[in-house]
Amino acid sequence: MDNHWEHFEHGADIGVRGLGATKAAAFEQAALALTAVITDPPRVVPVTTVHIRCTAPDDELLLVEWLNALIYEMAVRRMLFGRFHVELDGTRLEAQAIGEPTSVQRHQPAVEIKGATYTALRVASSDGGWLAQTVVDV
Repeated sequence: MDNHWEHFEHGADIGVRGLGATKAAAFEQAALALTAVITDPPRVVPVTTVHIRCTAPDDELLLVEWLNALIYEMAVRRMLFGRFHVELDGTRLEAQAIGEPTSVQRHQPAVEIKGATYTALRVASSDGGWLAQTVVDV
């Protein structure tokens, strides 16, 4: 399975889906899908690394924690992230999000994401790889 991300329709909100050869890769791709709701990920220059740690009782809740941690860091640091490295150990996630300060002129942000939800939440093995998806509130 090739690592990739995609969006899916969900009413007024937007579904983000990451597909990867491993669960960690699917989480990374879901993060890229999150960024792609705001801007084109290749526009984000990898300048600054932010370390993120999350824990949750299961994979689905860990995905929500991960995406909400990214949303928090983007808001507080006024940054966008275009590269991610995720390591999973059971229900613990350690990651690096790499990006730069937001430039309205260069990034042309489309929307502000309020948070990841439990709607359509799923983390599962799929077609020889992994799927990680949820809906984000915009």
